Amino acid sequence: MSSVVRKQSQVGVETRPGRRSALFKEMAAHKICYLFLAPYAILFIVFTVVPVVMAILLSFTYFNMLQPPQWIGLHNYIRLFLEDDIFLIAVKNTLVYATITGPVSYLLSFVTAWLINELKPKARAFLTLLFYAPSISGNAYMIWRIIFSGDTYGIINGFLMYWGFIDAPVQWLLNPDYIMPLVILVVLWMSMGTGFLVFIAGLQGIDPRLYEAGAIDGVRNRWQELWYLTLPQMRGYLMFGAIITITSSFTVAGEISNLVGFPSTDYAAHTIVQHLQDYGSIRFDMGYASAIAVILFFMMVVTQRVVQKLLNKVGE
Repeated sequence: MSSVVRKQSQVGVETRPGRRSALFKEMAAHKICYLFLAPYAILFIVFTVVPVVMAILLSFTYFNMLQPPQWIGLHNYIRLFLEDDIFLIAVKNTLVYATITGPVSYLLSFVTAWLINELKPKARAFLTLLFYAPSISGNAYMIWRIIFSGDTYGIINGFLMYWGFIDAPVQWLLNPDYIMPLVILVVLWMSMGTGFLVFIAGLQGIDPRLYEAGAIDGVRNRWQELWYLTLPQMRGYLMFGAIITITSSFTVAGEISNLVGFPSTDYAAHTIVQHLQDYGSIRFDMGYASAIAVILFFMMVVTQRVVQKLLNKVGE
């Protein structure tokens, strides 16, 4: 029995160097490919992998940027969930915001792209620019501050007071009951961004002969054509659009701060990223801010995995 174990261990020791040498030989044979990949790989590791690893490590420390980090273990995470009531409000607001704006923005972008794709080239180009313009217009969404201004000069207040619906101006952007719905409305207005263009490109890249073959094989209407032909051909585009949408819905901050202030009234629209900015850019508690960033990172990863599994079932 001992001899058999000894032989197996010797085989294991012999195969490991063999696998390594085979791996090195394969890398040497494809060195040109690795050379072309090197610039992107270096940038990705330096500016993505390393910061994520550093944030995870710093989340277990107290670091005020003036003194060396001090290891405190899980204290930051315990403080987040047991002592920081504002963080729990931010988590709730972020989940509500992402649950509404994420799917609605995603579906709205795809359906709009699908409908526009059926038009003639000139009309398609015009409507694509028309829907995409709000997302590239910088601070154009600030027009909503004028629309929902809390004085008599606000467009909504002026209209409602003129027709006798209200007697006094409504503080739309200061009242906690209205803040989150208005923020969601504005963000949906700006939602035709990169994902929308990706869907347009994906629909343009589908071979028209595929639909002819589908009609011969028994595809009877446009909905079957969409489910069994269009969507399976666009899995990569759908996944990319989902990642863009998830990232934007979980990391919203600037639009909210500009619309309703920082922080918003009673933290009605306070998000995780705003909480992160508070501790990272204002209080300089980098260990605590890193813990917030790690939690947000894993929330986005879990959501992305769930969406990926759902998209893999498209066309089945």
